[in-house]
Amino acid sequence: MDLGLTGKVALVTGASFGIGKAAATRFAQEGASVAILARTAFDLETAAADIRSKTGGNVITAPADVADEDAVKSAVNDVAEKLGGIDILVNNAGQGNANRFEDMTNEILDFDFDVKVKGAIFMTRYALPHLKQSQSAAICNITTAAGKAAPGGAQPTALSRAAGISLTKAWSKEFGEHGIRVNTVCIGSFKSRQNRRHWEVANAKDPSFTLEDHWASYGPGIPLGRIGEAAEAGDVIVFLCSQVASYVSGAAVNLDGGAAPVY
Repeated sequence: MDLGLTGKVALVTGASFGIGKAAATRFAQEGASVAILARTAFDLETAAADIRSKTGGNVITAPADVADEDAVKSAVNDVAEKLGGIDILVNNAGQGNANRFEDMTNEILDFDFDVKVKGAIFMTRYALPHLKQSQSAAICNITTAAGKAAPGGAQPTALSRAAGISLTKAWSKEFGEHGIRVNTVCIGSFKSRQNRRHWEVANAKDPSFTLEDHWASYGPGIPLGRIGEAAEAGDVIVFLCSQVASYVSGAAVNLDGGAAPVY
């Protein structure tokens, strides 16, 4: 199926690893030029080289901290200049941060909101003028279903992701007049660098506990019985940003193997 992405320009944040990298790879496979953004230049260059080798696509890097507004402004404008505009923005930066209320310090709260909420706002603020010039623009915010129905001990991520879901709905209504679609993918448990690090801690205590054991341990809490693959998330993100989803806007799509207690 042709997703209508040939010649488009996609900017993906948090794209050195995991879901962001998987989405960037799929965009490149579909014929889009891709800019990947994250804080660490070395990790970005490594990811870009890997994506190019797998896809033969046009991939550039944009080192920046999404919580730094000046850095975001510079990076976004640089991407638009090098690639001739921006058609798609994926706000993916950030990782899970789960604490009980009494353990959540101001520093934890501020860091989470700076990256996940302010970061998405800064990226969108400076990408928006370029998106308005596109004939078929899309924004995809990566959040979690905990932003819809928060379990205990899920702060501040559930709180910041609820804000991301709210921004998605508001932006879909505000930007629709410019032909810009805005959706969010509510991510569940996936094979990620963060979850792999959890295994590394457990493996250091018990070397017999393998990575496959770790991935299998997620299964009982997921109706489909397994943890998700990053590529599966990348596929859904790219679909929502494609012309095949040209009438989908303001949607919050759960991608969690059926684990969420809400739609």
